Amino acid sequence: MNAKILILVLLTFLTSSAVNAMSSKKKQALPQISVQLYSVRYDVKDDFKGSLKAIAEMGFEGVEFAGDYGPYQDDPKALKAFLSSLGLQASGVHIKLDDLNTETAAKYFQFYNDLGTKLVIIPIDDRSDDPERIDELIAEMNVLSAMATKAGLTLGFHNHGKEFKAFKDTTFWDHIAQNTERTFSLQLDVGWVNLVGADPIEYVKRYPQRTQTTHYKVRTRDKVGITPTEPVTIGEDDFDWAKLIETNMRHGDTQWIVVEQEEFPEGLTPMQSVAASKKGLDAIIKKMGY
Repeated sequence: MNAKILILVLLTFLTSSAVNAMSSKKKQALPQISVQLYSVRYDVKDDFKGSLKAIAEMGFEGVEFAGDYGPYQDDPKALKAFLSSLGLQASGVHIKLDDLNTETAAKYFQFYNDLGTKLVIIPIDDRSDDPERIDELIAEMNVLSAMATKAGLTLGFHNHGKEFKAFKDTTFWDHIAQNTERTFSLQLDVGWVNLVGADPIEYVKRYPQRTQTTHYKVRTRDKVGITPTEPVTIGEDDFDWAKLIETNMRHGDTQWIVVEQEEFPEGLTPMQSVAASKKGLDAIIKKMGY
């Protein structure tokens, strides 16, 4: 084989490898982008339809509900139709265990199925960092998780900072993860995980295929209500969001990235702050080649 033929063969191989690598990347599905409506709860309360229309115009593909369904409180099918008219889906719902129990589960699960969402998340519970009651909480969630699975839904739990306190040579969050079924979803809130000094990327890998939904936000302090002095807009901070997105895609079985905003830059309304974080996230995703 002469030198020219060898070079041609080598170039063909390298080109083919590059094309295959690009195709493989494109085949990997990017999670859809949603927003937690708690971020703009006052807007939603004042103008439900107008607020969701504004969210759709920002380019979001879904919304995660936090208990306020506006004029559709008793009509999930009509709410689904309204969302569809805006190009939105219900990415999930938050409901506290004060409301969701074995007696009410069938009613709520029917509502969520009619709404067209599959992810039902418990947002917080006083027992999640209580050494004496954590196992009581887990047992309760396991029962409801089995009921949710039978209804075609996925139950999960959402962290705050307190679940990362030490417990039994690990953390409360690990204890929850290790004592619930693999079908139980772990909605990782990245803002809280970063705030307490844990590694959200490592946690997605630690419990593979269990981060179907995850909150993307910047959290700079334990309590909010004070104008932040540090960047709180996604993409303006120094966290490696691109690496997290890749980890979610590769290890998390992540279906929804849910933008949440609890701290707002000076001069911006909650709705404007959400729009800014969406724009920052879009720029990161574009830079990744998606």
